[in-house]
Amino acid sequence: MNHVTSQGLTPRMRPLSSRKSATLSILDIGTSKVVCLIAELNPAEANERLRGRTHVARIIGIGHQRSLGLKGGAIIDLESAEKAIRAAVDAAERMAKVEVQSVIVNLTGGRLASQHYAASVDLRSGSVGDGDVKRVLAHAATHALRPGKAVLHALPTGYALDGVPGVLDPRGLIGGKLSVDMHVVASEASAARNVMLAVERCHLEVEAVVATPYASGLSVLVDDEAEMGVVVVDMGGGTTSLGVFSGGHLMHADAIAVGGNHITMDVARGLSTRVSAAERLKTLHGSCIASASDERDMISVPQVDDDERDTPNHLPKSQLVRIIKPRVEEILELVRDRLSQAGFSAQAGRRVVLTGGACQLTGLPEVARRVLGGQVRTGRPLGIKGLPEAGKGPAFAAAVGLLVYPQVAHVEHFEPRARQAYFATGTDGYFSRVGRWLKESF
Repeated sequence: MNHVTSQGLTPRMRPLSSRKSATLSILDIGTSKVVCLIAELNPAEANERLRGRTHVARIIGIGHQRSLGLKGGAIIDLESAEKAIRAAVDAAERMAKVEVQSVIVNLTGGRLASQHYAASVDLRSGSVGDGDVKRVLAHAATHALRPGKAVLHALPTGYALDGVPGVLDPRGLIGGKLSVDMHVVASEASAARNVMLAVERCHLEVEAVVATPYASGLSVLVDDEAEMGVVVVDMGGGTTSLGVFSGGHLMHADAIAVGGNHITMDVARGLSTRVSAAERLKTLHGSCIASASDERDMISVPQVDDDERDTPNHLPKSQLVRIIKPRVEEILELVRDRLSQAGFSAQAGRRVVLTGGACQLTGLPEVARRVLGGQVRTGRPLGIKGLPEAGKGPAFAAAVGLLVYPQVAHVEHFEPRARQAYFATGTDGYFSRVGRWLKESF
């Protein structure tokens, strides 16, 4: 494998035509599970709640596999990760009776971070043309590349004409100076490379790499929520990621390397039981809030060894709640602190949408309402057909969001010189096959 430049971009897929059908495949590579979905996307009629979607997705293949080789959303064992990906893809292919050639993948690890940039250009003809929009976007994007970072998304969040903000589409308007604000979501380049490498080892091409909080927001939010302002908190197994949406745009993305698996480990240690038993206890009896019956309700806790002859311990449910509650509060307090540091605490005080597999604990919305403030609801995938009942819950939010992403990919911008740097990474292996495909796509 040749040396890969420390400055670069993840692949960008072609925008999906609103008048054409397509078959897409996605890979949700998480710390606790790997999900492969194959879907047919057909042009959709106008939907008042989901105005930004141009297609309706119908699932024709699902593959679900326990994750291997991942920790905190990042790959730590390439062979194990490859094995889990192959198993999930194979199951989806068998169900859909199609062969997967390329996939859209998500990324949660790698220290997701947001940066905002502004740029202005003087108009040459007195009115805004396509060339002027491209120039101002390119000017803003030149600041985005930094050593050791990979750009996942470059999203224009607003235009201004002669200092007047709030311009949705400046083309054709008359003025002297065009300005743009751009939100760039980046991760550590090594984390993005390792995810792409694991997928490529399965003989699949990577069409795009999407930040998990962005995908989750695309899946669970109606347009009015994204317009008015909302925080999406995706509570996964190894990470908790958050995305701030306002004015219809993703304004901030972040991730914390604490999630549902940490709650499970707390239960295993606190009750001296096996990790598998702790996960079962958390799922069946876990709660974040105490109730009057907790002292009376008894739960059966297997002992930590594997001897089936041993009698399990019987403990009051209140003991389980006392272990779970502090960890959940800690996760939500970390989310609150990250939002405050980024200057988005006001958004959290208005509306919060919880999603991800770990958000299904009893009482979690109530605790989130107390810690974060504002209105809190649980987010589930919207506008999707063909999902089994088990797939309609919050755990599949990011996976479904990856199917929505191609419908909004046209809003992103990547600066041409950055693409050239990305393509000049070598002539064989690794990025070269994807690089050649990308180069032909632009």
